[in-house]
Amino acid sequence: MRTRSSYLRIALFALALVALLAPAAAVAAKKHKRAAREPKPLVIGHRGAPGYLPDHTLQGYRLAIKLGADYVEPDLVATKDGVLIARHEPEISTTTDVADHPEFANRKTTKTLDGVPTEGWFASDFTLAEIKTLRAKQPRAKRPTQFDGRFKIPTLQEVINLVKRESRRRHRKIGIYPETKHPTFHKSLGLPLERRLVRVLKRNGLNKRRSRVFIQSFEQSNLKELNTLTPVRLIQLVDANDTDANGNPTYAPPFDRPYDWTVSGDPALMSRTFGYFATDAGLDEVKTYADGIGPWKVYIVPTDGGGGGNIHPPTDLIQRAHARGLLVHTWTFRNDAMPSDPSYEGNPVFEYLKFYELGIDGVFSDFADTAFAARELFRLQH
Repeated sequence: MRTRSSYLRIALFALALVALLAPAAAVAAKKHKRAAREPKPLVIGHRGAPGYLPDHTLQGYRLAIKLGADYVEPDLVATKDGVLIARHEPEISTTTDVADHPEFANRKTTKTLDGVPTEGWFASDFTLAEIKTLRAKQPRAKRPTQFDGRFKIPTLQEVINLVKRESRRRHRKIGIYPETKHPTFHKSLGLPLERRLVRVLKRNGLNKRRSRVFIQSFEQSNLKELNTLTPVRLIQLVDANDTDANGNPTYAPPFDRPYDWTVSGDPALMSRTFGYFATDAGLDEVKTYADGIGPWKVYIVPTDGGGGGNIHPPTDLIQRAHARGLLVHTWTFRNDAMPSDPSYEGNPVFEYLKFYELGIDGVFSDFADTAFAARELFRLQH
């Protein structure tokens, strides 16, 4: 078992690399600006910088950008009055202090979320004004909690405003990578996400093919709808429930297939799992409505122990996707929850380098500084 001091050494190592390589990164940023190209592989601040600060806060997004993120990821849910806010799930008690607000005690309820009865407090039962009285908290164990209760819950518009300010300040283009969370659930509430999201993009001049925007979803039908509404790039996420002894994905509800397939009643869709998207036929289908896939890491480097154990020989998924012109962005890299495989030596940089060598186009990371430092090391090697 790693100690807290060992994690600290890893974090300090990554931060030192960032500082050491910052001048090179600045030069690279200028080159990319002149060439109007994005860095590769992309460093995507997964929910901001949750390795250090609570998920989905403006402060976390700002820190991720400071640490080298090219994109930041706001997961999107809707409030009662139809405003898109950044929360990981529609149920907000794990990421906010809502349970500590006696005035909202009667809002606790049970809703069916992707077929699973879920008890708690739901964003869709609160107006934006009420959401703004809440504060964010750290949902993962063994991460800093001294910032709990300090930061507000941002709207998508506030995230965009921040990204625009930071882009100007840092003289580099930073993108947003929103995820539509549980689209079928939101449609059942009369709060569909798709047109709301596109309206915000249009209002901010971001509804263009060249905009630094990706939209992602685990569901398929909403991506197909978005493909008719916006020219921005779309990514089909690919989930699973666990891994087998050989590190390959296994499937069980609600992580067996996109939930819109489950409720469709279509026998063909009901016979599939998320694994379909990793087949040649599935990739061909994704190509008709999206620009890439976002698979769990084990689809690329099979890893037993639910993705936390030993690694097995990589698959050819990246190559097959690239052969079809599809991007591959994978998730989630965490310094404090990485595979235990001896080849990584307990150093998260080695895991990134493994995926960079395989040709990955982007990585979602809770620790953008480590992803950035590993990318700079990878460039020095090549």
